[in-house]
Amino acid sequence: MPRTTPLSRIRNIGIMAHIDAGKTTCSERILFYAGKTHKLGEVHDGAATMDFMPQEKERGITIQSAATTLTWDNHQITLIDTPGHVDFTVEVERSLRVLDGAVALFCAVGGVQPQSEKVWRQSEKYEVPKIAFVNKMDRIGADFFGVLSDIQASLKCNAVPVVLPIGASETFSGVIDLVEMKAVRYDEASGGVKYGYADIPAELKPLAEEWHAHLVEKCAESDDALMESYLAGQEPTKDELLRALRAATVRREIVPVLCGSAFRNKGIQQLLDAIVRYLPAPDEIPPIASADAPGADGDPETREPSDDAPFSALAFKIVADRHAGKLTYIRVYSGTLAAGDNVYNSALEKPQRVGRILRMHANHSVQLEEARTGDIVAIVGLAHTRTGDTLCDEEHPIRLSSIEFPPPVVSVSVRPEETSDNDKLADALHKLSDEDPTFTVRFDEETGETVISGMGELHLEIIIDRLRREYGLKTKAGRPEVACRETGTQRVEGSYKHVKQTGGRGQYAHVVLAIEPRDAGSGFEFSNEVVGGRIPSSFIPAVEKGVISAMRSGPYAGYPIVDLKVRLLDGSYHEVDSSDFAFQEAGRAGFRELFLKMSPILLEPIMNVEVSTPEEYMGAVSGSICQRRGRIETMEEKHGRREIRGMVPLAEMFGYANAVRSLTQGRASFSMRFERYEAVPFFLTEEIIKKRRSEGKIH
Repeated sequence: MPRTTPLSRIRNIGIMAHIDAGKTTCSERILFYAGKTHKLGEVHDGAATMDFMPQEKERGITIQSAATTLTWDNHQITLIDTPGHVDFTVEVERSLRVLDGAVALFCAVGGVQPQSEKVWRQSEKYEVPKIAFVNKMDRIGADFFGVLSDIQASLKCNAVPVVLPIGASETFSGVIDLVEMKAVRYDEASGGVKYGYADIPAELKPLAEEWHAHLVEKCAESDDALMESYLAGQEPTKDELLRALRAATVRREIVPVLCGSAFRNKGIQQLLDAIVRYLPAPDEIPPIASADAPGADGDPETREPSDDAPFSALAFKIVADRHAGKLTYIRVYSGTLAAGDNVYNSALEKPQRVGRILRMHANHSVQLEEARTGDIVAIVGLAHTRTGDTLCDEEHPIRLSSIEFPPPVVSVSVRPEETSDNDKLADALHKLSDEDPTFTVRFDEETGETVISGMGELHLEIIIDRLRREYGLKTKAGRPEVACRETGTQRVEGSYKHVKQTGGRGQYAHVVLAIEPRDAGSGFEFSNEVVGGRIPSSFIPAVEKGVISAMRSGPYAGYPIVDLKVRLLDGSYHEVDSSDFAFQEAGRAGFRELFLKMSPILLEPIMNVEVSTPEEYMGAVSGSICQRRGRIETMEEKHGRREIRGMVPLAEMFGYANAVRSLTQGRASFSMRFERYEAVPFFLTEEIIKKRRSEGKIH
């Protein structure tokens, strides 16, 4: 079946921003203007197409990334609307991993906000080209040039305006296109839906010419041919300027900046034009490379973005659909895939059969015969595939780099109101953890509790609400608990013998271990330094396995142990009584015994908290941060408000949303994100250990 849309006319893009910057409203306008929908859905009415979950409609926020495909100017655009709340950062991470370009939205009043920085860093990690859109130009206090300076300073990028606003707040009426050098006027009678080009107003002509020259200069810096004509004093043609600007954007040397008001239907058509003009097609990004070690020639194996290349795709999202069953969202990097084909999962090293192929429009779908290079589709039938797995041609296997997710930081115990629902709860939690890699489930054998962990209070609140609505389960949840860590502070060395004789064959294993602390965040390392065959090499992995087992629940407070190096120095074995099991037990028990001699400490998650408040409440907000064991890092004036940023332990942040609303009569807003782990103060450590011992959580 021939390709209907050339690869050069495909765009895979995402919309990313801080919460409440207007991502979903912008997505709704894009769908409307592209003819995908025929009625504007408003977030505040709970009628947005891309926010289809009941929880999204009620709260007016995006929780899950939603994908749709539309057409604009003969280009096929696959659009993913991502959440802005820090608790759902997994949705942004996995979306950016498979997208070719992104639209970064900024509030014209708020500028670069904390989650704006977070998603920007995520996009930089995956080297995603971007365009910026300054939204909400109709709001009081809107400042386009202030936000532009903020983007350049805070995000360290070469942000270059390609449009200028005409007016601001209540006088915002259109934009000046710096490429066309024309004014774009929106028809107020049509609510901004209709627009037309006109001459630039005389009073804005000098400003437009100044910024047009700035645009030409920035493009010339990245294009040798344009630089020659620029130095010769020649004005580039529109096509020359667009070609240079597109090339610089694809190379991530320039970030084009647009502006508008999605809610007032202004600037969205120009944003769509910019998406097809400046963001890359799948054949303009480098070939996808294998995550495995380089071959004999020193280069990793790659796949060219071509229908003729061997098939390769990355599974980036799992959804348990009530009607279709398990949906696996994939990005096809090369080759073609037809319904009924067999594919090879290189992560699991097993073949799987593709059932149906679906093109998604939020929670609706259209069935396809096949998927080709550059497509983002959902597959039915891949029962064992997980987020981050590679699907490929079995005769040409490749393993693409997976997706890294942050560890969960908040835990609660959960149980069904009816004991007969235990199995149903376990099944539902398993499906939800399949969907969301930052949501984990474990069963604490000592206490008999099912413990769920996530990225924040809201994250777990949504999970529990989904259990009730989607699975018909009424549950009771415990108080949120911080996911602490344990580590040691001193180097220790010692030996341990595991000896058991019960008649017949016994158990014998002897190990000499040295344990030393590592730098924060450096993880676990195991080193085998046994010489002379004192322990047979076949038993070494068992010792490491025992150590890792012991680190899952530390002897100090029952939390996971991190950032240690364990060296196996010496030991001995018995020709009859030694076994893998014996050496695993020696590694586990020996490690636990030595760890308690390392002067262990507890580590707690520290959050980067930013509060935006009117000036008159600055003292109350600062005091509330200090009362919660917080350290204030910066206090800045921004757009007439005070921005207070500090580091606060997560354990002290439960219920802070209500507290800050009460302190400021609802006029302040705050956001937080995980920053790092730090040592828990000694007086609190004693309280935590005492509490966990009473709950039976210290083994």
